[in-house]
Amino acid sequence: MGLEEYKSKRKFGETPEPQPEVRPEGDRLIFVVHKHAARNLHYDLRLELDGVLKSWAVPKGPSLDPSVKRLAMMVEDHPFDYKDFEGVIPEGNYGAGSVIIWDRGFYHHPSITDKGESGKLLREGLKKGDLKFVLEGEKLRGEFALVRMRKDEKAWLLLKKKDRYAGEKSILNENRSVESGKTLEELSSGTSFKKKISRIRLREAMEEEDLSDAPVSPMPHNIKPMLATLVKGPFDHPDWIFEMKWDGYRAVAEIRDGDVSLYSRNRTSLTQKFLPIAEALRDQGFNAVVDGEIVVVDDQGRPDFQMLQNYRKSKSGHLLYYVFDLLHFRGHDLTGLPLVRRKELLKKILPPVPKIKFSDHVWKEGILFFNVIKEKGLEGIVAKRSQSSYQPGKRSRQWLKVKTRLTQEGVIAGFTGPRGGRKYFGTLVLGVYEGDELVHIGSSGGGFDEKHLKEIRERLDPLIQKKCPFKVKPETTTPVTWVKPELVCEVAYAGWTEDAVMRQPVFLRLRDDKAASEVVREKPL
Repeated sequence: MGLEEYKSKRKFGETPEPQPEVRPEGDRLIFVVHKHAARNLHYDLRLELDGVLKSWAVPKGPSLDPSVKRLAMMVEDHPFDYKDFEGVIPEGNYGAGSVIIWDRGFYHHPSITDKGESGKLLREGLKKGDLKFVLEGEKLRGEFALVRMRKDEKAWLLLKKKDRYAGEKSILNENRSVESGKTLEELSSGTSFKKKISRIRLREAMEEEDLSDAPVSPMPHNIKPMLATLVKGPFDHPDWIFEMKWDGYRAVAEIRDGDVSLYSRNRTSLTQKFLPIAEALRDQGFNAVVDGEIVVVDDQGRPDFQMLQNYRKSKSGHLLYYVFDLLHFRGHDLTGLPLVRRKELLKKILPPVPKIKFSDHVWKEGILFFNVIKEKGLEGIVAKRSQSSYQPGKRSRQWLKVKTRLTQEGVIAGFTGPRGGRKYFGTLVLGVYEGDELVHIGSSGGGFDEKHLKEIRERLDPLIQKKCPFKVKPETTTPVTWVKPELVCEVAYAGWTEDAVMRQPVFLRLRDDKAASEVVREKPL
């Protein structure tokens, strides 16, 4: 074929690709597999023969499974020096995009290793359209064959022969260059290929990914997230994974055709409130529904709920969206798939942008993980059965939460008058729902600073009513001003009395992200 076609397609003053020179060298025939993100992501298999690299574009990449046949389109010969090429071909040039050396090594005919004799047999196989060869690469090893299809001289099939290197496991998950150690995405960073990078990530995520067991369905809307059940303490188990319990707003994100809807567990929109998160998700080029937690962390990476509540005004701290689940992707409902599989795919598709983070996990060692979290003064951990499905709106025993301190959400049902030098109010009278009935769980008078006192009173004044919201009116030592049971707060406490009232409840914060009707007494299993 020669190098004339290669030369005619390239502008060597603009592309970093090597000049078209025939230059054989070495005692052994070499091969190289390039991974190339051009208009479409593909792999290029190149075999040295007669001083050039005979080349085939393999759209779906090589496979080690003998039952799999891969289409391989023969393209122009490439110069021998192309074996060392890795880099970015600029826009406006043939094959514009990123190229990494995905694999490389030596190859020979199955019956002989001598370069001269092997080359003779390989030429005969190429001419006949039945080219058999053995690869000795860093990723690809063993016998392969290229078989020409009758209808199109350029169309071949790449096959793996049965040998000790064959297997069903995908080799394409090993997506780093054997030369630089970089992925295509890392090689492309800092270039103008922003949209192409997103396509690369998605295509790599879907390589060898079979979603046939995830039903095709329209993207759901306004999902109520799956909830975890409280347990007393941590545990170790080989079938469970353990995540950090983030101290923020639980948030579901729907990413649909470049539009993003971000909302809380009670389906209050968070899109405008945390616009930088929505904008970071908007540019990712895929349709999906993800579940996670919006947090603001300080310079040491510690979540700070107060900074989160004040973020729109203060802009202090670092706003992040920690994503831990993938519910719907590219038209497929993933909720029935095992959790670890959903998380593996999520990790692949998530963009490496500053405000979007993958919420990672540890396997098996929940006790050690919990102790580390507790030593750092953080909120707790969430234990999840690795094979669990996602159950929207349900509080499941497949997901368990372990807190480093006792906390309870409470519906504010009333307040008492201030005493001494305090202003605005004295205590908050709190309740939880048991069925449709609001039940008293105690009163909190500690944990407030003057800012909290003023803010809470301003929000309670429009809710004042004469009627007590409890079916059974609680006994109090001082008069209570009742309010409509709409505001939710969170308190820390020391335990429960025999009368099911909290001991020593201390106010922590308001919870605008929680619906009053969903507040129940949390009893650890």
